[in-house]
Amino acid sequence: MRSTPPPNSAALIIFAKAPVEGYVKTRLCPPLTPDEAASLHGSLVLDLLEKCKSLQACDRILAGAPTPEHPFFGAMKARFNIPIWGQVGPDLGSRMAHAFQLALGSPYQSAIIIGTDIPGITVSLISTALKNLQNHDIVVGPTVDGGYYLIGLRSPVPELFEQIPWSTDQVLSLTKEKAQLLRLSVKVLPMLRDLDTMEDLQDFIKESKDPKNQVFSSRTKNVLQELEKRIAMRK
Repeated sequence: MRSTPPPNSAALIIFAKAPVEGYVKTRLCPPLTPDEAASLHGSLVLDLLEKCKSLQACDRILAGAPTPEHPFFGAMKARFNIPIWGQVGPDLGSRMAHAFQLALGSPYQSAIIIGTDIPGITVSLISTALKNLQNHDIVVGPTVDGGYYLIGLRSPVPELFEQIPWSTDQVLSLTKEKAQLLRLSVKVLPMLRDLDTMEDLQDFIKESKDPKNQVFSSRTKNVLQELEKRIAMRK
């Protein structure tokens, strides 16, 4: 069993797309316009980066697409003092495999990749994932739709990301099957909902109106409630 790693021997790699019209949240268009979808996405990226500022036991890295040179990522680098990596590969699996290959062994003993469309993710949950990597080979956070919002490794395992039908309900189950075949131990985190469909959006709009809900920033609450008004006006 691996002993507790020293501070900053772990990396949190945040996979994010630049909020470009027609490039993000396309499944919400219509009823959203491409500009509205991009604004919502940008607010979610900011929310996650703001949440992760308080993490002490890992280095934060932002992996940007379509290119790390996009002005949005330059602004994030300056605002959050966070390094920017590119996402390298033709599909999501190859891009994640490349990021793990780049991070693990040197300089990091463990690494986690998370997406930016999971409003319910918390610093506590990320910290739990990091701790679980001390005695598990893989940590995974499942989504309601059969995918995952987080995956963590201690060593590169490119096989986990090969021949996976991304954006389907088979992603998590096939990943766990591969891990079992490779005899790797897996820790499964609590299930969360990502924001992909109109049903997801309606649920998050409802949650944003709950004064006890601390998941969203005031900025994202305003974006969600403004979108609700605009959608209603178009009916």
